[in-house]
Amino acid sequence: MRQPINPDVLCSVLEQMDIPEISDATIRQSGAIARALEKATGVEFLHLEMGIPGLPPASVGVEAECAALKAGIASVYPDMKGTPELKTQASRFLKAYLDIDLSPEGCIPTVGSMQGSFSSFLLCSQLNPSKDTILFIDPGFPVQRSQARILGIRSQSFDIYDYRGEKLAGKLEEFLSTGRIAAIIYSSPNNPAWFNLTEDELRTIGEAATRHDAIVIEDLAYMCMDFRKPLGRPFEPPFQPTVAKYTDNYIILMSASKMFSYAGQRIAMVAVSDKLYMREYDALRQRYRIARLGEALVLGILYAVSSGTSHSAQYALAAMFKAASDGSLDFVADTAEYGRRASLTKKMFLDNGFHIVYSKDGSEDVSDGFFYTVGYMEKSADGNPKEMTGAYLMQELMLCGICSIALSLTGSAQNGVRICVSQLNRPEQFDMLSERLRMFAANH
Repeated sequence: MRQPINPDVLCSVLEQMDIPEISDATIRQSGAIARALEKATGVEFLHLEMGIPGLPPASVGVEAECAALKAGIASVYPDMKGTPELKTQASRFLKAYLDIDLSPEGCIPTVGSMQGSFSSFLLCSQLNPSKDTILFIDPGFPVQRSQARILGIRSQSFDIYDYRGEKLAGKLEEFLSTGRIAAIIYSSPNNPAWFNLTEDELRTIGEAATRHDAIVIEDLAYMCMDFRKPLGRPFEPPFQPTVAKYTDNYIILMSASKMFSYAGQRIAMVAVSDKLYMREYDALRQRYRIARLGEALVLGILYAVSSGTSHSAQYALAAMFKAASDGSLDFVADTAEYGRRASLTKKMFLDNGFHIVYSKDGSEDVSDGFFYTVGYMEKSADGNPKEMTGAYLMQELMLCGICSIALSLTGSAQNGVRICVSQLNRPEQFDMLSERLRMFAANH
């Protein structure tokens, strides 16, 4: 079957954008390639590359922010530590959905979780001169690796694919025993693979972090989106699994972008454990004249980076946290739409010869949600099946009008691509995807 995109046109676009290898394209570059092809050919692309929320923003947040703006809050600098109401509601939200006790003082607003991870990397790398390395449990969000490079912070990583369960402890020890690991970062639910770390795996990470005095940066951008479990009931089990149950050395990143579809206002929280917030470091005293970790983060780093977080957006996030904790905003039920889209589209991929790359949490199939990963086995010249590289698969899908990103971009050592379902907002897009996958299968 004829592909809608001519390979020569794709090559021309890549050359114009100075991208020598398509799998090296960043998420936003991948989207730009697809848009350039759309303009050149008139073919509508299915944008499965970028995690833009595909749901309306939570109305309670919009209303609270509008009210704050009308009250004149835009002319007032926000408190660097966050508005008192937001800090109180953030602490309550953590208790409601993670079942952890964390004082409002350690709940600090940031300009999206991007600023949260950027600032946390910088902070952790400055605590102890001998600890100069961030350990990435991959696959992960590509931009966080870029942040470490921008900051000039040494990083190491491993693909968790072969180290789930009991194998994780030995792999962590391999890195932590060097004494150079300042922090460990991962996401759960995972971007891009949507696996969820189990309680045993979180215990392993937490205990190892305590033993080696490393800080765990837990990215919960997709909090409570493991739709296999009823996680949407505030103050009732089951709760979102978290490393905070197993160590005091933690920083949690919480974003409004996906939970509340509030991405445009760039509002998130960094939640620092009470013990870690109060801990003093001589290196911080020398650098900032502030020894306490929490104070150094707020007044030494965040103040210099942005002089605070959008004042009105803090009112929005406070209202959304409160409504969720009160039970009047069921953000888990709202975001379950992503699970429905994933279930439908996964079947389309599987029916056309693809396979799920990161497919299991222990013995259980990974949840359906915002992302998933697919690979493809193609017959080689000798007639035997051979797995397509991520670069080739990404390219061939692009020629069929499907935009994705290669797993290599996420630190994965596996062949395949990441699929994001958030921008499949129209019924006809599902028909279009099914047709294009049949076209792909016919050609391969």
